[in-house]
Amino acid sequence: MASSDVHLRICEQEILKYDLEIKALIQDITGSTGPQSKLTELNADLKKSFQNLRLRIQDFEQIAMEQDKESDKQALISQVEGHRKQMLRKMTKEDLAQTSSDITENLMSISRMMAQQVQQSEETMTSLATSSRTIQETNEEFKTMTGTIRLGRKLITKYNRRELTDKLLIFLALALFLATVLYILKKRLFPFL
Repeated sequence: MASSDVHLRICEQEILKYDLEIKALIQDITGSTGPQSKLTELNADLKKSFQNLRLRIQDFEQIAMEQDKESDKQALISQVEGHRKQMLRKMTKEDLAQTSSDITENLMSISRMMAQQVQQSEETMTSLATSSRTIQETNEEFKTMTGTIRLGRKLITKYNRRELTDKLLIFLALALFLATVLYILKKRLFPFL
């Protein structure tokens, strides 16, 4: 009977120890901000502690069933039921902690995706700024070329007018020369006319 009492006390102490571990792990998970690997590690530790708690409760129940006195047996079985109810409440908390961990993972994933989108937007803005600068430089070049082309057109028009004037003057000078030659020939060859 004495070894049974010792084993019972050890079992109760271990149940209490795992209970405290589970509470601490749930608190750590709900308060954690990442990284994801830390949350995964905490969840694995939580599942391990729950498994150990289940085993200790089963041991406790086995010891309760081995009791000779019915009153001791019933008292221990009610304690087992109390531990099981507590464990169920904690499992609900574990599910909440797991859900919280999943939500945190999703939020971190969304945060990474948003950071990538911001980076792409920055690159796009830089590209647009470069393109805009290039277009402005090209526009300025076209304006300069347009001015040069207009000046060239004016000069060509001016030279065309001058060429026409020069041709007209040459034609008139040639006509005057020919008229002078004809006049001289007429006077020399046909002085009587």
